[in-house]
Amino acid sequence: MTAHRRGTILAAALAVLLVGTASPSAAAPDYSTAEAGNPFVDGWYADPDVAVYNNTYWVFPTSSRPYEEQTYLDAFSSRDLVNWTKHPNVLTTANVSWANKAVWAPAPVQRNGKYYLYFAANDIQSNAELGGIGVAVADRPEGPYTDAIGRPLISQFVNGAQPIDQDVFIDSDGQAYMYYGGWGHANIVKLNTDMISLGRFDDGTVYKEITPSNYTEGAQMLKRNGKYYLMWSEDYWGGPNYSVSYAMSDSPTGPFTGMGKVLSQDPAVARGSGHNSVLNIPGTDIWYIVYHRRPLSRTDINHRQIAYDRMYFNADGTIQPVSMKVKDNFEDRNAVGWTTYGGSWSASSGRYAAGNSFGGKALLDTNFTNFVQDADVTVKSAGGDGGIVFRVTQPGTGTDAYRGYYAGITATGRVLLGKADNNWTPLASAPMTIRPGTSYHLRVEAVGPSIKVYVNDVTTPKITTSDTSYTNGSNGVRVFNTAATFDNISIAHK
Repeated sequence: MTAHRRGTILAAALAVLLVGTASPSAAAPDYSTAEAGNPFVDGWYADPDVAVYNNTYWVFPTSSRPYEEQTYLDAFSSRDLVNWTKHPNVLTTANVSWANKAVWAPAPVQRNGKYYLYFAANDIQSNAELGGIGVAVADRPEGPYTDAIGRPLISQFVNGAQPIDQDVFIDSDGQAYMYYGGWGHANIVKLNTDMISLGRFDDGTVYKEITPSNYTEGAQMLKRNGKYYLMWSEDYWGGPNYSVSYAMSDSPTGPFTGMGKVLSQDPAVARGSGHNSVLNIPGTDIWYIVYHRRPLSRTDINHRQIAYDRMYFNADGTIQPVSMKVKDNFEDRNAVGWTTYGGSWSASSGRYAAGNSFGGKALLDTNFTNFVQDADVTVKSAGGDGGIVFRVTQPGTGTDAYRGYYAGITATGRVLLGKADNNWTPLASAPMTIRPGTSYHLRVEAVGPSIKVYVNDVTTPKITTSDTSYTNGSNGVRVFNTAATFDNISIAHK
């Protein structure tokens, strides 16, 4: 599916994939990832496509539910790529007479003063069934969208391509194209300027097959510096190895030269990462890949969430493999993606606040082995401590109800490191003046048995020790006998 979003922007041409209207921007967002945390919205969603409309970023995903329950599409909008507003039911099957289930992969585009939303419905398995790719139209980005033609725009299998997973791209010459297809085949068609009918190529044909090697589904087109990039998803969408590859061409219709994978699973961060769109901040060379992925601890096939990460190009125009980063600065005032065990937790004012408890902890669904973990920690009283938990397994509610390590600071004047296994074992400590109400930057580096703990000075560790008890697990934060706040949390491979 397709792509674009975030705050203020600079007027962009029709050339970048999804196509929207944009206007000048004083400060373009240049983030390494969703700095306020991935997933960037709450709920089970997949197949995100993105548009920029009137200085606002719009994300249109599939509702990740059983097919019979996929009867609607929600949208999300943001002025800054941080704070998102949900717009429920922008399109429902009540407004599409021929659709009854499996409403998938919305593709937004704006033209002729109207907003168009292309979608697949009914998951047809043969040409004898009713369904395929439809087009809906609205007067506003948030809809409501209604069926534009009263029937599918593409209703048949052509060149073996199931009519699903469409992406709409308007080139700089004004010609609109649709790239689509499942079942291992991809087609390209032209859209007429009315955006609701198919055109013909110079040779009179309507459909051209452009299937790249290892293509499964999820075609996506973008253009940069005169080069055309066809992206697609490989492998099974319900499995861990769903991924994104790409090819390049000098023409929107190909031929395309395969270049390799852009996005793959990271066993420490998420699985099943795929079905992407791409967002270019108009007027800049800042690009993001927007995609869905499955949390590590989830086995339900529909438990998918949408995320975005920075996408970089090499000097020769090729795309660097994307790194799924783990960060949360809580600027969106929520803690989506965190699971708490005991204590009271709230995200507000750009902080993650923990009430006083004896061992309350909050964990991300990660599984890092060798890593660097950072957090800004502020303990509120002198009687207890707050800090980082890592390599955590078997978490529960209780003071030491987990297996893993904990590094913290206490206003009694110590930096602490220990391990838990439903009991507490100190490993090391170091003296340091810690004042209640003052923020301290806490860093843990764990590589094999080596564990280093830094406070403020990230060049000289306060604690260096070795322990082989735990090799991998979740990352998070914890308090003991004090309230505390946490900010600017990040975990990266080491």
